[in-house]
Amino acid sequence: MTTANISMTSYPAMPPALKRAQIAMQRPEVQAMLRRLSEFDLGIFMPHQHDEQTGDFLPLADQMIQVESGCKVSFQRAEPIMNQIDRFLPVAWIWKDGALTPASACEMDLNDRQDGADCLVKHKMPQDK
Repeated sequence: MTTANISMTSYPAMPPALKRAQIAMQRPEVQAMLRRLSEFDLGIFMPHQHDEQTGDFLPLADQMIQVESGCKVSFQRAEPIMNQIDRFLPVAWIWKDGALTPASACEMDLNDRQDGADCLVKHKMPQDK
């Protein structure tokens, strides 16, 4: 079954790479990949960022990663984020330069950790005001 409105292909100002990604979601082979990925509880995501002044969609720049922390999204340099493996959990990946590369990560809450004890992975939430 195909959902009629699974992508938005009618935004002429969208960058070509992102428009191509939206159009690709209509293709049977992409939907077949999604069905296969769903067997592993995975999905498809369109790597992107936004212009800080206008909010326009932009392709995710090289060496950048989408970061969710305190239920807010930012775009940061990938290297310092991915070097903090005890603090950031990769949640989206792309294939870049012949390798699996994180494209998005969530900051984890480290306050509930106890030395050597297993704990549930918890997302960092906004601080109370």
